[in-house]
Amino acid sequence: MSEIQAIQRQLKIKAGAAKRLIKEHILYRKEAGDQQRKVAKLIAEGVPDDEWDLKNAKKVLDESERMIHDSATRMAKAAGDLGDLIIAAKQRPELAEVPELLNAETVLKEGKEFETDSL
Repeated sequence: MSEIQAIQRQLKIKAGAAKRLIKEHILYRKEAGDQQRKVAKLIAEGVPDDEWDLKNAKKVLDESERMIHDSATRMAKAAGDLGDLIIAAKQRPELAEVPELLNAETVLKEGKEFETDSL
């Protein structure tokens, strides 16, 4: 496999990973919102703090919030790796218009916009 093909392959892999992590982060944020509503509903209904339903809902909410932080950290690392690879690929004129590079740039832009929106 030539060096150009290896770079194209890495662009495709890293862009796919970044895209997956963006999607995963969105899902965890949605799950945390759903759990917050569930906890608020249980509290509004007057469910005692020691009841299993409320304890479990709070536990799931805490876990979702931890996963939001974890997925954001992994997403930032993947975006950094992808950005470094894009910079390296742009140094090669033969890669200027390959679909993998264009797709990677699009995914990186989506990731940056998402990071800005989620702050």
